[in-house]
Amino acid sequence: MSSKTAQMTANDFYADVLSEAERARLEAAREMEGIDEEVAILRIKLRDQMMQNPQNMGILFKGINMLTKAVATQYKLSPKSKDDLNDSIIGVINGIGRELWPEGGP
Repeated sequence: MSSKTAQMTANDFYADVLSEAERARLEAAREMEGIDEEVAILRIKLRDQMMQNPQNMGILFKGINMLTKAVATQYKLSPKSKDDLNDSIIGVINGIGRELWPEGGP
């Protein structure tokens, strides 16, 4: 093991694989607490997908799954509560689908 590796701290671990700009962003990211912003971005992206590709249920369900996991992490939900939240979100999406396509959809 080189002396450089031995002197590396936890904050330096990824430094040699990041660009200077990425290292600057990493410093800002370290100051953040929680995942509220990430959850908000996931919600925006999920809505965008629903607007642009409402027939692509696969990508919508993947987005819902990601959002459910993020919210579960955010609120530290139990696995049962996480499953219930996921089922509730899927129920809402299915309800929207029935309203948009009463004849069964595309």
